[in-house]
Amino acid sequence: MMTIILETRDNEAELAQTLSALVSGAVEGLVSDVIILDHGSRDGSSRVADAAGCRFLVSWDIKDVVRSARGEWLMLLEAGARPSGRWIDDLAEYIALNKAPARFSPSRLHRKPFFQRIGRRAALERGFLLSKRQAVSAAKTGMLLADLAKGHSVRTLATEIIPAWVAAGNRPMPQDD
Repeated sequence: MMTIILETRDNEAELAQTLSALVSGAVEGLVSDVIILDHGSRDGSSRVADAAGCRFLVSWDIKDVVRSARGEWLMLLEAGARPSGRWIDDLAEYIALNKAPARFSPSRLHRKPFFQRIGRRAALERGFLLSKRQAVSAAKTGMLLADLAKGHSVRTLATEIIPAWVAAGNRPMPQDD
């Protein structure tokens, strides 16, 4: 079982898209709980989280959040990002057979133009999967989720992720690669 952790700030629509994509994971028994860390939202993010049965925290210490997670694995996502395809089966298999942190493969249908792909990528653009044990040892007071995802040697999952910027409306045309 895994816990999903997201950060949000006025991302009501993006949060709803991510949570709706995760429902099937909860139904299949893979997702045990979802924790949303808020950075002062003034929109309906808290209502979306409440309707989906998520914990919505307005003040937190990342160490306490990680320790309180019910799942033995944590998936860190940006609001708006959505795993696609056979993500439930792929993650269940990965968790059963591996111990190393992992990221999703980038979506082939939703790619930024070439020059926007060059350079640094947001730490959670492709999500991040790590064991609770690894997260507990890495978590420090004052950290953000992106900080927790840095400094690990990671594997790339076969499952693709639709990045958060697609949900935010910054949609380049799908690429024909």
